[in-house]
Amino acid sequence: MLEARALQVNGRRTDLLPATSLRVSPGELLLVRGENQDDRTALALTLSGRMKPSSGHLSWNGSTRLKTVRKTSALVDSPGINEPEQHLSVCDLVTEDLALVPRRYRGALLAKPWLKLNAFEDVENLWVDELPADRRVSLLTQLALADPAVDLLVLDSPDRHSADPAVWLQRCEDLAYDAGRPLAVVAVVSALPDGWEGPSAVIGNSVPHAELPPGAEEDAEAVEEARPASTGETPSNEMQSADENVEEEK
Repeated sequence: MLEARALQVNGRRTDLLPATSLRVSPGELLLVRGENQDDRTALALTLSGRMKPSSGHLSWNGSTRLKTVRKTSALVDSPGINEPEQHLSVCDLVTEDLALVPRRYRGALLAKPWLKLNAFEDVENLWVDELPADRRVSLLTQLALADPAVDLLVLDSPDRHSADPAVWLQRCEDLAYDAGRPLAVVAVVSALPDGWEGPSAVIGNSVPHAELPPGAEEDAEAVEEARPASTGETPSNEMQSADENVEEEK
């Protein structure tokens, strides 16, 4: 189980990540709402062990070592951090990502056989930015799972590629509920899909969802909505510097 309690990351002027609490176990999909892109990316980086929190508690199966969290998790498609470069073809992207799989698991992993095995042959010659949103999410999550040590997927803003939640939500549910390899899946999004009744959390809410008293979730959302909205400009210097400190994901 991944557990975060009052997880916070300080910034130069305001918090990169306001105190946030959540829990998710293998076999579960948790959606976390945050209107600010910088907040969403900071949370995704911290939950996956790529950014050290300034305060609070983060653990995976009881271990608070960031190295443990990082080895068991995959950060997926984080804007400005590890999103695929647009000039890459799908085949080149697969080659690069498979090269990051730890050597003890890598074996003879090669791009073309992997693409055929995972039914991506039809898009191997496309540029990454030509991929339909649903195929992009499927490709990047499947690449993350090339490392058998990964039990936690953290998707950063998968909803930014399409206004239709179906293009990413179904894939996340399939991954979480896969009986053969159940995963803990966290999708950090700008808004919860209409009708979503599954587990959810809100950035800036420091009480786990399961422990909220009646009406508290609405109060937390009101506080989140009062925070300055993302400008859509280049992420802050702190967030850009995080990219330089991110270790190999596998």
